Formats: sequence, structure tokens, C-alpha cells
Amino acid sequence: MTDPAPFLRALRASHDSLTEIVGSLNSGDLRKQSYATEWSIADVLSHLGSGAEIFEFYVTAGLGGEPPGPEDMKAIWDTWNARPPEEQAAQSVAANEALIARVESLTPEQLEAFRVTMFGGMVMDVAGVLRMRLSEHAVHSWDVAVVVDPAARVSQDAVELLIGGLPQMMQWMGKKADDPAVIAVTAVNPDGAFTLDTGGVTMEPGAPETPASASVRLTSEALLRMVYGRVDESTVASGELRAENVTLPELQAVFPGF
Repeated sequence: MTDPAPFLRALRASHDSLTEIVGSLNSGDLRKQSYATEWSIADVLSHLGSGAEIFEFYVTAGLGGEPPGPEDMKAIWDTWNARPPEEQAAQSVAANEALIARVESLTPEQLEAFRVTMFGGMVMDVAGVLRMRLSEHAVHSWDVAVVVDPAARVSQDAVELLIGGLPQMMQWMGKKADDPAVIAVTAVNPDGAFTLDTGGVTMEPGAPETPASASVRLTSEALLRMVYGRVDESTVASGELRAENVTLPELQAVFPGF
């Protein structure tokens, strides 16, 4: 069993930080567009709230209960979508608190025995469930935070826990490039090297074994956001992302986001 404690601490910190931001927003703020272009801030909070309820179903399933089915999820989404923005915000904070508190209450024996089958037939321990939730919560929290503060960044503790899992995300996050290339990716803070093949799309740990046609150097936080479709000209202007022989639009086309 992977130790779930670091993931739980990072998720708790992400929740507490977003809760503080939500407490500073008024009704007009909730209706502003988030970084996710098709969602308002309230929409993002609604997504995180419905997700918290669904993940709590999976926590129950991991302890011996039944996993949520398609009808359960549809009912949750319909309920959240029907709420006004103010209620979406308030209930999102409550639902995420309930999920995190539930996991925090688990005994060592429950943590050890916990196993649940999730999306796509993946069998997860508690750490796996928390990693999946953290990747969603940390990035969507940034979608809200960056509207309030353009200098906001995904929390460093979340970045350090999630960066190593990016190669496994390629099948969901990447889109094959029209003009494929092998790109040497150098990440800093924490440091790492990857080989990005935009024809695959794959991103394997380590430098390319043969000369790459392009290179990208960026912070690990910016790499996380790039894979999630959340880098733009400001990331280049700040010096967080530097590319040679590949353009920002080309990278954005491979990682269009969600």
C-alpha cells in the first residue's frame, strides 16, 4: 500500500486554500469566467462539489460498500447543475470538507484493507484515490485562484506529488500532433527529464535516447499545467516556459485541456 498521508495532507491544504478564496467572493465574482473558458467560477465549484460526492461513494465502496453507478452520478450532476451559483459555492465547500474528513477518520486497519475499482477498471488503494482527487482539485482550484490573483500557481506540494504521474495521463490528456516531433522536456523544481513524443502521444521519464527535434524547459508546476491545457503567453513571458523548435500553439494543440 502506498502511504496516503502526503496525498491527504496536500488535498486538505488545497481544500483549505480554496475555501479561503471562496469566502472572499461575492455573487458577481461567482459568475465571472474561470480560467476554464466554458465555466464560470461557480461552475468550477459545482464540478468540485459533485466530484466530492462521487469520490465519497468510492470511499464507501473501498470499505466494502457499492460503487456509484451511472444513474447515481447523473442524479448528483443534475442536482448540482440545478443550484444557483451561491448555493453551488457553499455546498462545494461542505461536500469537499465531508470527503476529506471522511478519509481523515479512517483507521489504520481500514486504510490497509481499502481497495476499490474505479474508472476504467483500475484497482486503487487509498493513496490512488487521493492522487486522482488531488489532481482534479489542485488544478481546478487554480482555475479559480488565478482569476483572483494572476500570480497564483498550483500548490507546490501537489505538484511534487503529481508530476511523476504525468506519463500515465497521456492517454487521456494528449492529442496527436499534425506534425509529430520528439521533444526533450526539462523540468525544474522538482527537477526531472522527460521525452515527449507528440505523435504517440507519450511522455516517458528520462532524456531522449536519440537527438530530439525540439526542447522545452519549464518549471514542474508549468509542466503540470501544460499537460492539463493551462499554459498561455503569460507562462512564456514569465520565463516559466522556454521552447526551442516548437511553438506554444503547437504545445497547446497537443494538450488542449478539459
